[in-house]
Amino acid sequence: MSGAENRRKIPAQPRARATVQVVLEAATQLLEAVGERGFNTNAVAERAGVSIGTLYRYFPDKRSILTALARREMETVNAATASLLSRKKGDLALDRAMIRTFVHAFEGRTRARRVAVAALLAHADAAELAAAHPAANAAFVDAEGRPLSRVAAFVLSRAVHGAMRAAVMEGADFLTSREFEDELVRLGRSYLGYVTPRA
Repeated sequence: MSGAENRRKIPAQPRARATVQVVLEAATQLLEAVGERGFNTNAVAERAGVSIGTLYRYFPDKRSILTALARREMETVNAATASLLSRKKGDLALDRAMIRTFVHAFEGRTRARRVAVAALLAHADAAELAAAHPAANAAFVDAEGRPLSRVAAFVLSRAVHGAMRAAVMEGADFLTSREFEDELVRLGRSYLGYVTPRA
């Protein structure tokens, strides 16, 4: 999806950016309250306290609002991932810490996030999705300490992300459980050839 399709106008001024954030917060609240069936631009504008014309200045339709919500979630996860990668060694192994960061990004407002992620998966450009988390993909090495090949990084990331995405989309009640986290960690470590347990 091109930028032109996603938004009519890129907000540059603080007041415009604040309006966009108000609209996105109203959209999130509406999705949590009534789900996708009651979600439309008029309802979002009313909840946000803005005119429909103001909303259309930034979002041409409800799909563009959902896509913006999903991209905002991706940016939050990427920021948390970057923070993890820049840290000194912590209590948790890097792979577990990153999986926990991704999974717990969906805590609270799960209904809204699920709808937004579905919209992004359905309409975003495939190249954009593939490049969503490059730093995370480059952070891992196999059991011999070797960087992953491009193909190996692709397979590992899609396997782990696919399981997480399915849990979100299917509304799995174990999404943020330690058991699910452990299984994702085991999946990754088995693929990378690790045989000794890590935190």
